Parts: sequence; structure tokens; C-alpha cells
Amino acid sequence: MSRKEALSQFINQIHGRPVAVKLNNGVDYRGVLACLDGYMNIALDQTEEYVNGQLKNKYGDAFIRGNNVLYISTPTQKRRI
Repeated sequence: MSRKEALSQFINQIHGRPVAVKLNNGVDYRGVLACLDGYMNIALDQTEEYVNGQLKNKYGDAFIRGNNVLYISTPTQKRRI
């Protein structure tokens, strides 16, 4: 699988699911991924803003410009043994 195919598959898997978006300035946004385009512009629903790990604001919908995005991640699930 090529890198482009892997990225496309990842985006399809996380659409409509909770994600965390880290910005270049260190601020985190957590919410449900509503939309993501080729420029990494992101639309989130049920968005929460975290600064230094502390909740600062809650927004219904948020739009994040792609040039500010450092990375997008999905929450990891803890495994029970």
C-alpha cells in the first residue's frame, strides 16, 4: 500500500470519530471530525479547546485552518488483560 493510499484510508477511518488536533502554537482541540480537505483544513463538532492540558473553552462547531495544524491523532484505547 502506498503512503497516499494509507493516508486516505486513515482519513476515511477517522471521519465522524473523536480526534485530537495539535496546533503549531501548542493548543489542542478535541472533537468529532466532520470534514478534512486536501489542505488539512479541519471542521470539528463538539469541540473542546485545551491550553497546557487544561480545558479553556467549548465550541459547538469549529473550523481550523490547515496551515496551523501540527498533527491529527485519534484517542488510543486501553487494553484490558
